[in-house]
Amino acid sequence: MGTTLTTCCTDPMTGYYRDGFCHTGGQDFGMHVVCAQVTAEFLEFTKLQGNDLSTPRPEFNFPGLRPGDSWCLCAARWQEALDAGVAPPVILEATHARALEACSLEDLKKHALTTLS
Repeated sequence: MGTTLTTCCTDPMTGYYRDGFCHTGGQDFGMHVVCAQVTAEFLEFTKLQGNDLSTPRPEFNFPGLRPGDSWCLCAARWQEALDAGVAPPVILEATHARALEACSLEDLKKHALTTLS
């Protein structure tokens, strides 16, 4: 978003590369680039879409998310949640600029927990 990308979350460890950042690359077809603080409503919505983020999956070293956790979401899923009225708040400083390929900056700013300087 025009600044240095900051960490999204390291507990639980997030990011396509599981490095705490919403970096992306050629293998990240889902573009996991929106750093969001998940809500109960969003977790239920994404579960109904076939992506259960709340159930622990120890075989993948995934503890399951709880409301309030930060996570690098697929930009398209965040946009779907916005359209459904359940978009979780966004941490702009930790959201990769490629999010703008699926989401508008105006919408991301409206849902921002923080503001860019």
